[in-house]
Amino acid sequence: MVQFPNCKINIGLRVVRKRTDGFHDIESLFYPLPFVDALEIIGPGASAKPLSTRLHQTGFIATDNTSENFCLKAYHLLAGHHPGLPAVDIHLHKAIPMGAGLGGGSSDGAFALKMLNKILGLGLSDQQLRAYALNLGSDCPFFIRNQPCIARGRGDEMEALKFDLKAYKIIIINPGIHINTRWAFQQVTPSVPDQPMREIIEKPMEQWRQTLVNDFEIPVFAAYPEIKVIKEELYKTGARYASMSGSGSTVYGIFDKTEKPVIRFPSHYFIKELSGELQ
Repeated sequence: MVQFPNCKINIGLRVVRKRTDGFHDIESLFYPLPFVDALEIIGPGASAKPLSTRLHQTGFIATDNTSENFCLKAYHLLAGHHPGLPAVDIHLHKAIPMGAGLGGGSSDGAFALKMLNKILGLGLSDQQLRAYALNLGSDCPFFIRNQPCIARGRGDEMEALKFDLKAYKIIIINPGIHINTRWAFQQVTPSVPDQPMREIIEKPMEQWRQTLVNDFEIPVFAAYPEIKVIKEELYKTGARYASMSGSGSTVYGIFDKTEKPVIRFPSHYFIKELSGELQ
């Protein structure tokens, strides 16, 4: 089975409070984008049955330590609850930059759960898959649903939202800077927003710039000024709205579909233009 795990962006991200379990409650609009990795899982029905579960990686590889990969973690998580689970071969090609605030690794893990559920006939419901996904990471449950939503709690409490950016295109820019998520959370002082995010996003996009914020931008921009410059340049080139996604370092700009912005950044930056239309 082959599927294509997609990334997402955060449209606004507030850190509301620190929880007693050490995690944080957030509020953010999660929006899926048509930028994907490629994931193939070969199960026990193949002509050459794998003797043990193995992971093969190509493309962007953050570490040689495959045990940290979300796809492999997904398999072992299920195997821990389903004794005797047969071995599979996992092939992952990473096109989405790692540690970039796009949720690529989380998406890989969530898609792996869904694929293993089908391949191995586990019969798990979406609710059960979301519970497993939360054990992998806070962003993972979103990719089980994979539709625009306002996420709260750790990101696992999702309010479905009729929200579509089909009239726009989205340009994502990653400067190749890895932001440590734990460090980023340590820099933010949690606070309850004055205005619910749903109310903000229902207003014209021109008003978002002043009210729809990502709490991680202040500390990340202070530590890495070139990320702030990316956001400023996107506004200069005509973005209707621009923001850092997650804890960074990717910054995105939302442009009218007819706009043809001239984007000039260093050659080592990763730049990709995407449709805002839901797939």
